[in-house]
Amino acid sequence: MSASSQSVAIVDDEESVGRAIWRLLKSAGIEAVAFTSGEAFLEALQATPPYQPACVILDFQMPGLSGLDVQQRLSGTGLPVIIITAYDGPRVREQARAGGALAYLCKPFDESDLIDAVRSVLDGAPDA
Repeated sequence: MSASSQSVAIVDDEESVGRAIWRLLKSAGIEAVAFTSGEAFLEALQATPPYQPACVILDFQMPGLSGLDVQQRLSGTGLPVIIITAYDGPRVREQARAGGALAYLCKPFDESDLIDAVRSVLDGAPDA
């Protein structure tokens, strides 16, 4: 399955950020769906039929369920997680990696770094 036929979930409480990431992925030929909360994303996974993304880009700090909360709820599902955050620090990085995040990017991040991280997940390449 090619990257362009796999959907990537974007979960960020800042609608403008989610929209910008959606446009960036679309310009790279990657299908994406944006959610403005962890709750909305998890509901979509439980819907009938369920939304089944190839990976999820999670904002670490959100009201309600944080990116870490969502990441913990996804534990054991095999769904690859990419964490994005404006609140970088050793503890945040440690929590994200301990939860199984395949990539960790600080906002503002280089667009090519995000595209590369998503493509490596979609192509099944090991994390660099």
